[in-house]
Amino acid sequence: MSTARPTHKRLLVKLGLVVLAMFGFGFALVPIYDVICDITGLNGKTGALSAKQAEGMTVDEIRTITLEFLANLNQGLDWEFRPGVRKMQVHPGKLYSVSYHARNLTGHQMVGQAVPSVTPNTAAAYFSKTECFCFTQQSLAAGEGRDMPLTFIVNPDLPERIKTISLSYTFFDVTQTAKR
Repeated sequence: MSTARPTHKRLLVKLGLVVLAMFGFGFALVPIYDVICDITGLNGKTGALSAKQAEGMTVDEIRTITLEFLANLNQGLDWEFRPGVRKMQVHPGKLYSVSYHARNLTGHQMVGQAVPSVTPNTAAAYFSKTECFCFTQQSLAAGEGRDMPLTFIVNPDLPERIKTISLSYTFFDVTQTAKR
């Protein structure tokens, strides 16, 4: 029987180390995820510019980029959601404003959060939003509709091979976890 006890101790130490390693890995996932999103442009991580910086950019009047605007609703969110325009031509370096429209189709107040995505992923670093409804949660009363602004700029340093950028927003229901 005395030989079983050291085995149990070793097993407990090993299990304790596994638990610590799992906790450490879980804790490290957030910064790792942020780095991956910054590199690839996943999850809407776009370039960062203030409105003042955007106004100071040199506009490339010769080059045009096609921007496509897409709108999606997460399953279970009974809203209407659409872009004001589906497609537009933009000059890199020029500040543009568009809007999206959302309407709560339910009989009660709901809170939604829009999560952006930019494709191709390499374009995300050259696409900057100075104002966006995705920066905050959107609370809509029963039946309420709202136009929500988006102000953006495409950096003139965008690689020449990129001719089209798609900006997609997916709205999620965050009513239960909304900041109050």
